[in-house]
Amino acid sequence: MIELRGVSKSYNNGAVKAVDNLSLSVRPGEIFGFLGPNGAGKTTTIKMMVGLLKSDSGSIMINGYDVEKEPLQVKASISYVPDNPEVYEKLTGLEYLTFLADVYRVPREERLARMKRFLELFNMTGAVGDLIQSYSHGMRQKIVLIGALLHEPDVFILDEPMVGLDPKSSHNLKEYMREHCDRGKTVFFSTHILEVAERLCDRIAIISNGRLIACGTMEELKEQAKNTGSLEHIFLELTEA
Repeated sequence: MIELRGVSKSYNNGAVKAVDNLSLSVRPGEIFGFLGPNGAGKTTTIKMMVGLLKSDSGSIMINGYDVEKEPLQVKASISYVPDNPEVYEKLTGLEYLTFLADVYRVPREERLARMKRFLELFNMTGAVGDLIQSYSHGMRQKIVLIGALLHEPDVFILDEPMVGLDPKSSHNLKEYMREHCDRGKTVFFSTHILEVAERLCDRIAIISNGRLIACGTMEELKEQAKNTGSLEHIFLELTEA
């Protein structure tokens, strides 16, 4: 469902190699964790996947579509939640959700049912009529998540999605991610919360300095690292090497 092949990206005329010959394969029905230290290239990779940045080389395929050659088909089948959501502050939550439902052409009955479900899931029903400029950071994160889920994307791509969420909303998001993948869809997300990644992910990739240094299930990571400890121990050992 997601295929990265030899993807590279540099900044400052090649002086800074943010992503270096990265290849990954993510299957349908999989929660895939994407881990790395600050500056490892996670956000750059995700922005290339969703079409916000162009790679210097390599290819990215999502749902059988080439991100560069077929961008509209890719965008129609994915949702993206960035690490720092930018939202139209002069809209109410409801206007923002209606706008996104229009963009993705979600039929009226379906959008209303999904809005009701997700607003309740993230405890936003009482605030949906308020202007987004009045929202806290956590509320903005929740309204962006709800908007991203309205068209039930085949691939849900999230960059640090738990940041700013209260414990109940974070729990509900994790439950939904599992439900989403149990229907044969895919979640790709980055996080610094290693305990969450260890419990939730079917497979995990770890990158450092733009390069893939490990990828697999927890058992496979333990074999690769020759470390039978927690994901935190494996991560620290691999990224400090």
